[in-house]
Amino acid sequence: MHSVHYQRPFLYPYQKTILDSPARFTVTEAATKVGKTTSHIIWLFEQAIQRRPGQSVWWVAPVYTQAKIAFNRMRRYVFNLKGGATNAFFKINETNLTLTLPKGGVIAFKSAEKPDNLYGDDVYAAVFDEFTRAREESWHALRSTLTATGGKCKFIGNVKGKKNWGYLLAQRAKAGEDNYAHFKISAYDAADAGLTTKDGRPFKEEVEAAKKDLPESVFKELYLAEAMDDGTNPFGYNFIQLCVQPLSTMQPVCFGIDLAKTTDYTVIVGLDKNGSVCWFDRFQKDWMQTTSIIKTLPRNTPIAIDSTGIGDPIAEDIARAMNNVELFKFSSSSKQQLMEGLALAIQARKITFPQSEEKMPPHHAGHIKNELENFEFEYTRTGVRYSAPPGLHDDCVCALALARHKFGNTSGWGKYSVW
Repeated sequence: MHSVHYQRPFLYPYQKTILDSPARFTVTEAATKVGKTTSHIIWLFEQAIQRRPGQSVWWVAPVYTQAKIAFNRMRRYVFNLKGGATNAFFKINETNLTLTLPKGGVIAFKSAEKPDNLYGDDVYAAVFDEFTRAREESWHALRSTLTATGGKCKFIGNVKGKKNWGYLLAQRAKAGEDNYAHFKISAYDAADAGLTTKDGRPFKEEVEAAKKDLPESVFKELYLAEAMDDGTNPFGYNFIQLCVQPLSTMQPVCFGIDLAKTTDYTVIVGLDKNGSVCWFDRFQKDWMQTTSIIKTLPRNTPIAIDSTGIGDPIAEDIARAMNNVELFKFSSSSKQQLMEGLALAIQARKITFPQSEEKMPPHHAGHIKNELENFEFEYTRTGVRYSAPPGLHDDCVCALALARHKFGNTSGWGKYSVW
């Protein structure tokens, strides 16, 4: 019976946090050269030494050459060659890019170029390297291999714009989706942790040199892990950031409510007399519970509530029980007007919202800002369509827009108007 005596190599705190996350799926958007590959090679090796004969863990990369780079690095890191000695720890298969451990576990290095080639096996853990540069179908295939085992997967990569599935996956993780955790490592995070270049210089020196040499958009993606604006956000990322302020402690003068029951969320946003978010709630409950929660709001405070589709009878019931409730039906034209009004308020800095909603747990914080940043518009034959990207939510955006609408257009509240 083989035994493996293992001591984890040195890791920086930001690397340990990712590797030790209890989440089944971790999504890490990282700057270049901050040790994401090295740390995840360590993690995958740790997963492999727990496996029984024939059980496998995978390293998946967009193309074969990248998979082979990781294969060779794994060989070097686990056993440093000295004086031409052979690396006898692994059984090495150069053709199939597999490393078999003494206890029989297998580490396989796979290319994502042909997703169909990833189906079939049962995989006990995986790293998806540079996932933003791979096809989404490859993740679908890899996900299927983790189903029977309940295996974990760690996604690592640089950001690459906002029009790819990897960016949307990161936003889902950032929004606190079940079983997911999101991490972001900028070059400055790594420099502050003490990272140095291979020739021994402070990493920050290299970062500052790159900042001078590269276009701003390239530097932001490669070194700050910030996806660049592709022109489809109606509010403007810089304007969104300028409107960030702590959650107000003042009393609400109006509410916007977007209703939902299962797939989406019911969101309640309240604005104070200055147009700042002072009230936030986001939940998924049955209609009876949802109605009860809304009816506890200050009774005479103006409310604009979504009354579209199945939410219509709920909104009508609330309107009968409370004063000053406006039923708002979403259509393509009404939503366009609502969002254009919110965009004007944001760009004029006459509405503010928190970086994170303090009533929510930390891993569920920042929904308003995140949804605003992900929100999109596109031109269609019938006009402009406003929505969240597929798989993401826009409930907070809609509730904020309804609150702004009520704030700026309710008779008797002119002194509080954003206009």
